[in-house]
Amino acid sequence: MAVSEVSRAIAVAAFVASYVGLALGRVPGFRIDRTGVAIIGAAVMVASGAVPWADAVASVDAPTLVLLFGMMIVTAYLRLSGFFQLVMTLALRRARTPLALLATVVVASGVLSAFFVNDVVCLVLAPVVLEATRQLALPPVPYLVALVTAANVGSVATLTGNPQNMLVGSFSSISYRSFLAREAPIAVVGLVCVYVAVALVYRRRLPNAPLEIAPDTRLAVHYSLMWKTIAATAVMLVAFLAGVPIAIVAITGAAWTLFTRRVNPEKVYREINWALLVLFAGLFVVTAGLEHTGLVDVLLRWAAAANLQSPAVLTVVTALLSNVVSNVPAVLLFKPLVTTFDEPRRAWLVLAMASTLAGNLTILGSVANLIVVEAARAARVEIGFVEYCKVGVPVTLVTLFLGWLLLAWF
Repeated sequence: MAVSEVSRAIAVAAFVASYVGLALGRVPGFRIDRTGVAIIGAAVMVASGAVPWADAVASVDAPTLVLLFGMMIVTAYLRLSGFFQLVMTLALRRARTPLALLATVVVASGVLSAFFVNDVVCLVLAPVVLEATRQLALPPVPYLVALVTAANVGSVATLTGNPQNMLVGSFSSISYRSFLAREAPIAVVGLVCVYVAVALVYRRRLPNAPLEIAPDTRLAVHYSLMWKTIAATAVMLVAFLAGVPIAIVAITGAAWTLFTRRVNPEKVYREINWALLVLFAGLFVVTAGLEHTGLVDVLLRWAAAANLQSPAVLTVVTALLSNVVSNVPAVLLFKPLVTTFDEPRRAWLVLAMASTLAGNLTILGSVANLIVVEAARAARVEIGFVEYCKVGVPVTLVTLFLGWLLLAWF
């Protein structure tokens, strides 16, 4: 067997093993998470010669990492200033009935997740929802399920709503404004579906009766920092809509927010999800290893045989794959295929839509789901797998169908 064939065999084995590890979320018998799997897979690709060092470095998509990093910094300042808690608490205080409170949670979660990373929104808002439902003597599970499913749906609207959308924006060169115009209607319709689904499933536990008291959560808000970061965010949004490269806008906004006398930068750096950034970098190299093996041609033949260019087929396959290996690895796997399609722009939009909405299927479908479930567990509130699926499954199926319909026919 020639050296090139040995490298090719190692690359294929490393790729398959990496995606199996990503699907399992760990390596049996070892304390290795998804980020560790990506690091090991990338190291094997480079060490075996399957991907030359220069190609490995070139495969790491810098704009995506810069965009994600910049948005993490801006979001960190908003979180530290108390912005998210303030918005949610003010909204909750204006709710007059349990169903109105449900609508408030859905709208607040969905809108905030459209402009900021949905995982962070869930991390910040889950304790606020738990405290509000405790004060109002309401069952917390319906509101927590609404929070996370709305966050996933709302994040489909923009290129900065979640990590997989950021990947799609980098690979496809679709502008922020164009992406918003095509995906925002799906988010709006999806949020209505979330509200209806939760209201129907929990109709006996959410009577349409006046609330006796209003939530009165005490907040620690750093107003000067909050208004400064809001101003920076507003300017960033204008720049996004104007067509300025989103990675440049994000890192410039992040640089501006770092100019502060009062906030220790170490607090901001602790808010950064470094593991996610490393996971991205490792997966870029792992995917490059697959491209170097020549197996992309095989995948292209399979894609043609499965008619993946059809929006309906692409929606179903993406949703299934996203629930097996997670949405970010799924998008990376499709990268070499979508560029060969007759209508790659539409395919990228379908890929972003399906990989995002598929996250609502089960508790394991997205990181946001796990964040809310763990926050609930810490407050001694259990959200079981079946309990979540009562809302997650119908919401996923309906929103995927409507998303396909809007992108394929309108």
